[in-house]
Amino acid sequence: MELRREPTGCVFDVKRYSIHDGPGIRTTFFFKGCPLSCWWCHNPEGISPFPAPSYHANRCIGCGRCVRGCPHGARSFGSSGIIHDKTRCEESRICEQVCPTRAIEFVGAEMTVEELLRLARRDIPFYDESGGGVTFSGGEPLMQPEFLLECLRALESEEISTAVDTSGCCREKDLLSAADYADLFLFDVKAIDPDLHELYTGVKNSGILSNLRSLDRRLQERGRGSINIRIPLIPGVNDSAEELGAMVELALELRSLSGVNVLPYHSTGSGKYKNLGMEYRMRDTPPPSEEIVARAMSLFAAQGIHVVKGG
Repeated sequence: MELRREPTGCVFDVKRYSIHDGPGIRTTFFFKGCPLSCWWCHNPEGISPFPAPSYHANRCIGCGRCVRGCPHGARSFGSSGIIHDKTRCEESRICEQVCPTRAIEFVGAEMTVEELLRLARRDIPFYDESGGGVTFSGGEPLMQPEFLLECLRALESEEISTAVDTSGCCREKDLLSAADYADLFLFDVKAIDPDLHELYTGVKNSGILSNLRSLDRRLQERGRGSINIRIPLIPGVNDSAEELGAMVELALELRSLSGVNVLPYHSTGSGKYKNLGMEYRMRDTPPPSEEIVARAMSLFAAQGIHVVKGG
């Protein structure tokens, strides 16, 4: 008889004692891989589904060990430091191993369900005291559906509450399977206009909005579980009266809605792009003013929708 192999996942970060990824004190696991390429993404290291090198130039001492050690010739000396040729890199991780100052670090590591559970169990007293639990974020956790579902089942069996932070850009059947176990969905709504959504994320949103409505129906059928809509408020992108008004209308459709989180844009993650050799396209975009944030929140509050800033 063939033994069933335990699914594994690629995780790029674990944040304990989080208070911004759902209610209470939480442990958040960040999964690699995302089908979107949002201009403002603050976790660009989570976009690729595979472990990828991050180069910290401020740590580099120019010793050249990575250049000499790479068997594929993916690293070379340049006028401004070490150059990484992604087209030649085969992720042998030798450069990471030989670097004496940790200037090169691969982001992402394989994790088993049991390894994840061991980490999650450490903070059960905090979950119980605060009404917290475990959140799966990313990246897009539903890009690793088999691993995610096994984790959700295992955590449910241990009576640990779970939340899934999702873009909704996934297969409907995977989302609905997760809805049979997760207690909360933190569902990102970035834009309602399909062309606007495609311009700034790389994909149209028809499937995403369809998934959101399907999720709402499944949670109603299940009789428990809720949705929090999370809106990254980006100046010049989705802060118009038309976009926000359409988001309010969408929120009013959802019978499983527990609230809306307005997340003001910030450029905190912009430094990661240089380390990853990626372009940051929002460099000249300022954060929204308090007036703009308050106006956006007031549109939801006026319809009786619970809305908070951040979270």
